[in-house]
Amino acid sequence: MKKSSYLIILLGGILLGSCAEKKTTEEPQTPTKPNVLVLLTDQWRAQATGYAGDPNVDTPHLDSLAAISVNFKNAVSGMPVCSPFRASLLTGQRPLTHGVFMNDVQLDTNAVTIAKVFNKEGYDTGYIGKWHLDGHGRLQNVAPGQRRQGFQFWKGNECTHDYNQSVYYDNDDPNRKIWDGYDTFEQTDAAIDYIKERKSAENPFMMILSYGTPHAPYHTAPLEYRNRFDPEKIQLRRNVPDSLKERAKKDLAGYYAHIAALDDMIGKVIKNLKDSGQFENTIIVFTADHGDLLGSHGAYKKQQPYEESARVPMLYYIPEKLKIAAGEREALMNSEDIMPTLLSLCDISIPNTVEGLDYRPYMEGAAEIGHATLLTCVQPFGQWNKVQHGAREYRAIKTLQYTYARDLNGPWLLFDNINDPYQLFNLVGNEGYTTLQDELEKQLSQRLKETGDEFLPGMEYIKKWGYPVDETGTVPYTN
Repeated sequence: MKKSSYLIILLGGILLGSCAEKKTTEEPQTPTKPNVLVLLTDQWRAQATGYAGDPNVDTPHLDSLAAISVNFKNAVSGMPVCSPFRASLLTGQRPLTHGVFMNDVQLDTNAVTIAKVFNKEGYDTGYIGKWHLDGHGRLQNVAPGQRRQGFQFWKGNECTHDYNQSVYYDNDDPNRKIWDGYDTFEQTDAAIDYIKERKSAENPFMMILSYGTPHAPYHTAPLEYRNRFDPEKIQLRRNVPDSLKERAKKDLAGYYAHIAALDDMIGKVIKNLKDSGQFENTIIVFTADHGDLLGSHGAYKKQQPYEESARVPMLYYIPEKLKIAAGEREALMNSEDIMPTLLSLCDISIPNTVEGLDYRPYMEGAAEIGHATLLTCVQPFGQWNKVQHGAREYRAIKTLQYTYARDLNGPWLLFDNINDPYQLFNLVGNEGYTTLQDELEKQLSQRLKETGDEFLPGMEYIKKWGYPVDETGTVPYTN
């Protein structure tokens, strides 16, 4: 009797233990590694925020984020145009390595990308919004599989600048869908839904939320935002010539309307992260693929090495547990540096395919890097092509004080960005700056040698990669 009672008790204990063990494994675990959220905007120049001192626009949500973030105030887009930046963000490589030095070409589907690396480390990965790395037509589906470069969740479009009722594709559904209204709002809500769904997941997430704005067309933000900005009250930068002032004021009013809407949406995302208890375990990066001249230097759009085109906002909000102090940093973080820095912050090994710098040791105060970086135009095209705009291939070195650029014929530009922040005085050939120009030429030549850049005419690289171009040197695209 005693023996059978003992056996019953023993078996009961085993069953209870087994149930308890099962219950433990079924409960969702809080991810030990941080989530990563990249807020990517299109054509948002570094100067156009409240925290950067723009007198025309208030960005209270971004200002609040900047106050608790690492602010790389001198960050640049190494090749300031859409697809090249995006390919560098995804691969950690420079454009002559990954080959996407033009818009509307496809990034190699065998590339080692940020999503593929995070996937291997147990992260859930997601992408929402503008892609521009597929090259199969701007309104066509980026088909599931290799063409999505490792991203598992997908609500994206290849490229559109129609921000109202714009096209997107939803995960595995091949049918074209339309965002209901202003896509900046709809994409934000989609990201918030994704983040909420991840709250109870065992895996951390890495998501890129890629907005199409404030890229042109400038006058398509909701009316309530456009009504906030009177063109007559816009204060122009000092390098906008008289011939463009009226147009620039009008366009900037629309540009700032997009920015005001984006600021509200970024605030909404952050509030939802806080409300869901995920904010303190999420690294947030806010940046842009390039800037916009918007009349400065008598030009519009991007590709050129001027400050309004090449400099981009670059905020890193880093959870307190990583013990990295917030505040401004001087270093010239570049496009290819984002991937290795994020991997390092998540304690993930950086693949040997990556060429960018890991800025975690710098942010921790243990390394001195980022005193100089490269700006490049392999082949000018589209809105800045040779035939219509007199564009040129160039290579430039940007230091904490100077921008020095040379084209295929020799020295082109030299600016003292501290004493001449609007880059009004080109010092190339100026007798008082001969020694400086020679020194910067040496630095540039050394950098090109180190990176294997022969600085050939753009068409040489076009032939090497087999890209079809039209008479302006631009890869044609279809919708």
